[in-house]
Amino acid sequence: MELIEFLRKTQQEVKEEIASRAAEPGETTPFPELVFTEVVTRHMADIGMTFEPQICHYSARVGEGMLRLSGYALSDDLDQLDLYVSLYEGVDQVVNVPDSETTRAAEQCSRFLNQCVTGTLLSRMDETHDAYALVQTIEKAYPGLDQIRIYVLTDRKAKTRNFQARVIQNKTIRLEVMDIERLFNHWQSGKPRDELVVNLNDVCGGPLPCVWVADEDAEYDYAMTAFPGEALRFLYEKYGPRILEANVRSFLSQTNTVNKGIRDTLREQPERFMAYNNGVVIVADEAHLDRALDGSPGIAWLKGMQVVNGGQTMASIFFTRKKYTGVDLSKVRVPAKIIVLRKTDELAEDALIADISRYANSQSAVKGSDHYANKPFQVQMEKLAMTTYCPDGVGRWYYERAAGSYKVMLDREAKSEADRRRLQESMPPSRKLTKTDFAKYLCAWMQLPDLVSLGGQKAFPAFMKRMTQADGETAVLPDVAEYKRMIAQVIIFKAATRLINPRFPAFKANVTAYTVALVSHLLGDRINLEDIWQKQSISPQLGNQIVGWSDEVNALLHSSAKGRMISEWAKKRECWEGMLEHVWSTPNAEIPEVTGARLRAAS
Repeated sequence: MELIEFLRKTQQEVKEEIASRAAEPGETTPFPELVFTEVVTRHMADIGMTFEPQICHYSARVGEGMLRLSGYALSDDLDQLDLYVSLYEGVDQVVNVPDSETTRAAEQCSRFLNQCVTGTLLSRMDETHDAYALVQTIEKAYPGLDQIRIYVLTDRKAKTRNFQARVIQNKTIRLEVMDIERLFNHWQSGKPRDELVVNLNDVCGGPLPCVWVADEDAEYDYAMTAFPGEALRFLYEKYGPRILEANVRSFLSQTNTVNKGIRDTLREQPERFMAYNNGVVIVADEAHLDRALDGSPGIAWLKGMQVVNGGQTMASIFFTRKKYTGVDLSKVRVPAKIIVLRKTDELAEDALIADISRYANSQSAVKGSDHYANKPFQVQMEKLAMTTYCPDGVGRWYYERAAGSYKVMLDREAKSEADRRRLQESMPPSRKLTKTDFAKYLCAWMQLPDLVSLGGQKAFPAFMKRMTQADGETAVLPDVAEYKRMIAQVIIFKAATRLINPRFPAFKANVTAYTVALVSHLLGDRINLEDIWQKQSISPQLGNQIVGWSDEVNALLHSSAKGRMISEWAKKRECWEGMLEHVWSTPNAEIPEVTGARLRAAS
């Protein structure tokens, strides 16, 4: 795929998302800029560049300067923060965005952050604004943040992608541009190399000893070596994302199982790090050989050095040493293989780097949910979705067992634009279910809102464990009747999302998860799910009940949090257990989906 084709597909995805939301009853047409932000950040989260993104628009003049924000992502431990600001034009040709424009956007977002940190913005902002909770959180959590990045997102092509870092209240803020070309490079797993030169004499105290394998007939020369841990820490600190540009991911959080293992080994058994760690894979355009201190062959410098695999290792070393100053990196060695490309044509080089990056990352790039894609339950759900028609006899839900399969299906089966429209009408994006979203919806109905609040990737394994036996096989595969009941639960959750989102400035996802869990707790055994499947919607009476309880849920979330960040408190089981003890308002006795002469007491 060429860049221009990728651009047009991205614009089509934005248009389809807008059309899908506008078609929902009671929904207004969303801002294209925010939909673009969601599309890009969702992709960044999928490849591990950022955390669960939240779309949040803010634009205002405060004092003498403009402040702008399009979204953000916070790590679970509140130690890393990404802020996004979008420059969206909706272009269908690859055009350049002036550096002055991206610089201005980055400055506006930096100003937003600075106003949050100083407390200026919170004192001026209306509590009902979508960004209020974020501003409040930044002010409180800022001292504990280890990594802060600002991304300018644009559907145009930027000349400069990395700006000089800013310092706000003694913390370094990285500024980057995710333009359409960089997004395309991430999508195809290949990245342009940065022409930085790393002098290993300075970094390692002399040429880095290696085993050098030259091959005149190959596309590259090859070296095996071991980097001192301090050298990798220094390189990450000095170059940051520049040296990881060819990597499909950048560092996330040390709560990740792999990164936590790296941290613990560095702290407790640094001398065993080389034995435990898989190491790093590096590509370079040029290498200069010299003699190491022991007389063996050594690498004196590398030009165009890029880490295509092992960015997690580098960043974990950096952040562990920063957080735990007593860690002794002098005992740490990291295995490395270095691939020095021979000069061929540019396209061939890019293709080779793309393949190296893809295959080097193939083991760790798989998300937890992807390990379950071929489980009998997932296969059965996909089969049921494709063979079970909605009551109108035309429409179907689409279950995306494999990531991206919905678009593949459209591209494969649509022979013309008319075919594509027909398919999208019968299986619209609003009825597309990713397996992680499906898990969230059903976990809410299972009365696990704390698990839902952790996000789809974390909720999914727990959901699958409930669907499987100890041997990993599905206990009972769903049949058509059970499939319809499950989709009815999905319809309830999606309806609740549509009704709740406009009502609250922040923590909408948490309020929705807890409200759906409450509906299940108080009414679930009496709700006729088959009726909801038949109508493919919920009644106005049930909708009104959801709205009423959501107000109570929101109030209780805030009061029970006792000053804690709501989104963090909602992840605790104690939060839900406290709600179970609360006395809720009596439900409406006229809800048509609820069977029986009397409703269960709401207590």
